[in-house]
This record gives sequence, structure tokens and C-alpha cells, in this order.
Amino acid sequence: MAKLKSDIEIARAAKIKPIAEVLKQSNIPDKSFAFSPMGRHIAKLNLEYIDSLKEKKSKLILVTAITPTPAGEGKTTTSVGLSDGLNKIGKQSIVCLREPSLGPSFGMKGGAAGGGYAQVIPMEQINLHFTGDFHAITSAHNLLSALIDNHIYWGNKLNIDPDNVVWNRVVDLNDRALRKIEINLEKLKANTPRNDSFDITVASEVMAIFCLSNNIKELEDKIGNITVAYSKEKKPIYAKDLKAQGPMTVLLKDAIRPNVVQTLENNLAIIHGGPFANIAHGCNSVLATTTALKLSDYVITEAGFGADLGAEKFFDIKCRKAGIQPSCVVLVATIRALKMHGGVEKENLKNENIDALKKGMPNLERHIENIKKFGLEVVVAINHFINDTENEVKTIQDYCSKLGVKASICTHWSDGGKGTKDLANNVVELCEKTDKSKFKYLYSDETPILEKIEKIAKEIYKAKEIEVDKQTKEQIKKIEQAGFGKFPICIAKTQYSFSTNPKLKGAPSDHTLTVREVRLSSGAEFLVVVCGSIMTMPGLPKVPAADNIKLNQKGEIEGLF
Repeated sequence: MAKLKSDIEIARAAKIKPIAEVLKQSNIPDKSFAFSPMGRHIAKLNLEYIDSLKEKKSKLILVTAITPTPAGEGKTTTSVGLSDGLNKIGKQSIVCLREPSLGPSFGMKGGAAGGGYAQVIPMEQINLHFTGDFHAITSAHNLLSALIDNHIYWGNKLNIDPDNVVWNRVVDLNDRALRKIEINLEKLKANTPRNDSFDITVASEVMAIFCLSNNIKELEDKIGNITVAYSKEKKPIYAKDLKAQGPMTVLLKDAIRPNVVQTLENNLAIIHGGPFANIAHGCNSVLATTTALKLSDYVITEAGFGADLGAEKFFDIKCRKAGIQPSCVVLVATIRALKMHGGVEKENLKNENIDALKKGMPNLERHIENIKKFGLEVVVAINHFINDTENEVKTIQDYCSKLGVKASICTHWSDGGKGTKDLANNVVELCEKTDKSKFKYLYSDETPILEKIEKIAKEIYKAKEIEVDKQTKEQIKKIEQAGFGKFPICIAKTQYSFSTNPKLKGAPSDHTLTVREVRLSSGAEFLVVVCGSIMTMPGLPKVPAADNIKLNQKGEIEGLF
């Protein structure tokens, strides 16, 4: 058997087109008012051009997945493969993805440009610095931090309480040493030493605002509304009180323009924004998605991690804020991952195990049930691996059939768009019969905060109850009294289980969702509910991916994938 090529080898062998040619396929003119090249194969669309585009009756398809495992599910790969597959069957399609974070790239998860013959390219640039959007977001966020401390240093006219600054700092790397720090330790008369912390950039409220803004003006207004601290009189201090919204927007003026690249099959892809779904809302930018809907008949987008996190936030936050709704949902699963949910260790996944597969299937069923609660139809994409047996494939297809759901075998990793033709046809069929009036959110804006959290916990996670201590209840009370009670909920919890215990695989029920704190994101206009032991600054594993990344003698990157 011939040695399988790595993702990076496949990407380097690709016949990549000049980006102007790819844009022309979507009727984007090769004119300076339409886009700005960032080299030969990457470009940024101009906001003036986006504003000139007319609305279309396009179909939006959300790609989500079962609960993630070390065996892999392949959400991004399937998104790319499905978009190529739709183009293969004669449908005009664009895929919209999130930008990868350097944290996973040098940590454990790896890059996020797809894989095999279902990738977006140039994948090395995409997975590293790309167009610098994340650096701009990091700088804008930390500028606000600097302005807060500078204001306190020079007399503190706003009477900010140094012990009640709620705005920390960020960096786009996994660095657990920065979770808790002390600042202003230099012995200067005006210095006020205080505790501070770092989050990873993808958890930044600036990232959330960036992804939920429709234009520059909205971006600036939302930044101005960020709550950064409280005065000694307990009054909220906003970013606009520090005149921070202007310079922060200046830093983001180019980043806010969506990035365009191509798939291996030279179809258009938009990659823009990148919040994590376990600690943030997990969706690419609204601007990217709505632009794609104006340019194409079918738009494929993804939401991070499993459907309990990414999809729920996509519906209840992104769709609510952007006024959009999907025509159907693709739920990605692998036989390998389902066997892990059934109790099989990773090293034994190559062996056929029907019993374990059946034991793991309730995880798939739970996600299907949850998606249908939003009034949406779902199709299962079985991301096929070489060791999957015919018996295992039949088992999962029969199981899905009993649930009234079609399950398509997808071989896009090895076959590209050709390997998702069946899935593409099923998606088209679902989209054509979708009744958009049935789409609904899990909760209303008017629902009290605790009831919203309880609704998500019981309906989506199948928790028996939520546990909220007295201090957190006080936080919630103050948030509601301040007029922010109508905001949607962004749950931050482990991605590895429906519960807050990452070791509970499958479809656990009757557990307790422990709420640790509730953070007000008054600029992004949602509430981050931190549950269990989840951290907003991840750490590196014992052997990080960074250990194997280097340049070879040809100047090529090795070890990234």
C-alpha cells in the first residue's frame, strides 16, 4: 500500500490559482474597489463592495458535530468537502470558516484548515499569521488594558477602583503561567499594584464583538460599550469613558474586512474571525457569513466543537444577533469517535466493535434531538476512515434511519468533493423542503438569566439541576438590575462531555451543571456563564506540537501537520 500523503504534502502539490481568478468565479470583479490582494493567493474584500451587493435567496447550512474525542470528527474537513461537493453537483457554494488560533496550532489540536483533499489553501499561512487579524484583535484588546492602567496612573479622574477592574489582557498562545499575574510592581509613587490575568485571544470580548458586528460603525459602538471596571462608588466604567473606541477601531479597520482564499478544488472560501466554542461563541464573523449569502446560492459554515456548544450558540447568539437562520444542519460523526463514546480506548479503534458502536450511538442521538428542538432538519455526515468496516457503517446508517435521519458516507478526505456528492444531494433535498417559519430559539430575550441557564442545562445537556452559589446569584441580580438581563447566554464549559466532567462520555443525564461565575460582555451583548473547571487561558500539553515544528533546509515548515 502506498504511503498516504500528509495534509501539508497534499497542500503543497495543489494547483493553486491566483486569487483574482477564484473571485471571478463568484462574479467578484478584478477591481480595486472590490478587493485588496494580500499576495497572490489571499485577498481581503472591501467593505464598500460588500455594501453594494444585493440580497439573495441563499441557503445557509450549518455544519456541527458529535461530542469531540481524541479520535477526531472532522467538522472543518467536512465543511470544505461539502462545499466542494455542492459545486461538483452544479450548485454554487462558498464555505465560511473561522481563522485558526496559534494556541491549538502549537498546542495539541493542530491547525484548522481541513485535511486530506478537503482543505483550504494556502494552509501554512492560514494556520499561522494569515492576514494578521488575530494580532490586530490582540493589540486592540491590550490597548484598552493599557489605557485603563494609564488613566489610574495619571490621577484616576473616573475614580476607578483598582480592585474592581474587570478587563484583563490577552495573548493568542496557550500560556497557563499568565492565568494570574501581578502588575504595577515598579516602585513608582503613582503605581497601584493589583492582580490581573491573561485570557487567550479567542476568548476576548473584542473577538466576539469583531465577529458579531455588521460594519465599522457597529464595531466602534459595541467596543465603546465594553464594561472595563467599576468606580469606588460601584458605577460601571465603559471603554468609551476612556475614549478607547476610536483608537481600538483604527487598529481593527483592515482586520474587519473578510479574508478570501480557495479550496483545493479552487472554490471560494471566506475565513474570518475565530472564537472558541468552549469558552466563547464559536462562530466565524457575521460579516463573512452575510457576505457569502449575497455571493452564492449555498453557504456552508461551521460552529465549534459539539452541537451542544457550537450549534446552540450559533442559533441562540449568532442567528439572533444577525437575523439569519440556517436551512438545515449537517451533523458530523465518525465511527471511531462513537466507539470511544462506547468505551473503546484510542489504541483499539482499528478493530471492529459493533457493541461499542451501539453503546456510543446515544451521543449522536442526543445531538440530533437537540438540533430538532430549534425546528431544524438534520442530515448525518459519516466522515469515513480506512478502518471502518461494512458492518459498522451499516449499523450507524440503520440507527439513523430509525431516527428518521439520512446518513451519508463521506470520503472527502481521500476523494475531495467527489466524496461528498451523496451528502450534497441530501443537503439540497432538505433545503428545498425546509419550512423556515419553524426555526426557533431555545429561550426568549425576556426569560430571566437563571432560567436561561437552566433551560440550556436541562434541555441541551440533560442536567438534573444547576448549582449556583450565593455570590454568583448576586452577580446575576446586579446584571439584571443594570438592564442587561435580556442578553443571550454563552456557556463556557468542557467540550468533551454534555456534563462539566470531561470523562463522562456518551450521553450522560441527571448530572449537575455547576456555575462558577457570570461575566458581563456588555459590548458583545451576551453573558459568559463559566461552568465547572473550564479555563479561558488553556495550557500546553506535556508534549506540545511546538516540539516538532521547525524549518527544514529548503525553508519549508515541518511538523505543523
